[in-house]
Amino acid sequence: MPHTFRLDTSSSTPPFEQLRVQVIDAVRDGALVPGDKMPTVRNLASELGIAANTVARAYRELERDDVIETRGRNGSFVSAVGDPTHQKAQLAAVAYADKVKSLGIPAKEALAIVSAALGVRG
Repeated sequence: MPHTFRLDTSSSTPPFEQLRVQVIDAVRDGALVPGDKMPTVRNLASELGIAANTVARAYRELERDDVIETRGRNGSFVSAVGDPTHQKAQLAAVAYADKVKSLGIPAKEALAIVSAALGVRG
């Protein structure tokens, strides 16, 4: 289920800043995790009823702060976070999740495979 963003039109905080903070909070809370695809600028602007440039500004600032990364025509994604070791582990986990999804393996089974590989019992 995609994360939902909302803007408070009565707030004195600019819309781009409200969106930027909501994305950061969603990453901190785990509602958005590394590898999650962000909505396109146009789609999110349309959904929120704001100008595409407003969303683009929020995305630029999030990218500058390494919260999201843009992969050309593939879109924008939540970046790996933390120290370099954790970033590598997160990227490996995203790659594994993508692979097992493409193979049609259910999440519970995929987790069991990882547990077995790590030597975790029961």
